[in-house]
Amino acid sequence: MKNERRDAIIKELTRAYWMELETTLNYLAISIDLDGIRAEEIKTSLAEDIQIEITHAQELAARIKEIDGRVPGSFAFKPEQASLQPPEDSTDVVATIHGVIEAEDAAIEQYNKIIRLCDGIDYVTQDLCIKLLADEEKHRREFRGFLKEYEKE
Repeated sequence: MKNERRDAIIKELTRAYWMELETTLNYLAISIDLDGIRAEEIKTSLAEDIQIEITHAQELAARIKEIDGRVPGSFAFKPEQASLQPPEDSTDVVATIHGVIEAEDAAIEQYNKIIRLCDGIDYVTQDLCIKLLADEEKHRREFRGFLKEYEKE
């Protein structure tokens, strides 16, 4: 793999790594912070997904290292997920659902970008990103289902 292409793949893998870690932080905060009986299923789902997001970050970090990149520490982190912050109103479950869907959309877009970037060049990274993409699509589908229920009311 040419250095220029490898560097581009590492850059996008690193962005995906940070996205997964930021999602973990926000899921943790929201899974604790939401209030109300209607929030319980959302809180439970987010709490269960924390380990999945951490595992995604670990897999991305391992792949970065395997293709001769460096896994960055926290000083390189720049938060981006404005819509996934715990809502001001701790009972605003709909805002949380929208935030999760937006974060999943961003992750799906990022994994598709990496998949295209790797095509014909780095099949191992491409395969990893296809697997992670499937997880993100499944999670987005779950939260779209939650949103349907809330929009009926």
